[in-house]
Amino acid sequence: MTTQELAPAAKVTEHPLRGKRILVAKPGLDGHDIGAKIVALALRNAGAEVIYTGLRKSAQHIVRVAVDEGADAVGLSILSGSHCELVGQVMERLREAGAGDIKVFVGGTIPEADHAQLRERGVRGIYTSDMPLEQVVRDLAKALN
Repeated sequence: MTTQELAPAAKVTEHPLRGKRILVAKPGLDGHDIGAKIVALALRNAGAEVIYTGLRKSAQHIVRVAVDEGADAVGLSILSGSHCELVGQVMERLREAGAGDIKVFVGGTIPEADHAQLRERGVRGIYTSDMPLEQVVRDLAKALN
């Protein structure tokens, strides 16, 4: 990661997420995580404690870590096109684990046509690469505070 790539994350100077624990996860087989890492850095700079699971994690693993870490929110980064299926799996596992109150956010390549379906499944926010990091931080802070 270059300094130029990290520069947008450095713009977040307030700490509206102080005290919040946010899990950032890459479900499925997608192997591209630079965006997830930039978002994780922005969340950390906004005061959140960020737990990053790494690449290619199952829904079961993501939920186990979220519950074990006492996460306030889970952010799923999905670029593979299988966002509806992967989100459905994570939401179902959260409910099965008695953790349906953990808020779920999704970022990545998410077509507008799929937003309504994701929201119906319980997703609190959907973020694409054209959204400023400051907006992502503001939205998460509003949803978690």
